[in-house]
Amino acid sequence: MSKKTKLADLPVFDMAEQLADEADIVEYLNQVLAEGDAGELAHALGVAAKARGMTQMAEASGIGREALYKALRPGARPRFDTIQRVCAALGVKLVAQPV
Repeated sequence: MSKKTKLADLPVFDMAEQLADEADIVEYLNQVLAEGDAGELAHALGVAAKARGMTQMAEASGIGREALYKALRPGARPRFDTIQRVCAALGVKLVAQPV
């Protein structure tokens, strides 16, 4: 008889823990951008910011920590200025290319 694992005993998956370096962040953001969901982009930027440290990202972007959490929560629709500032703080930039 095999031992059953309870759902509550499973570890919680945190994508931020998987983003070890800039290359991981870039790949993650590119995958999210390919999906074309603006709300998911905000969330992905939040995950990347969490991976780097939200306090550090708040300081580097010039956006308050609480405002950053709010702007980058799942389903949020942050202003483009916020997205640019977070990308700059992460050391990445969004680029356009032909489809």
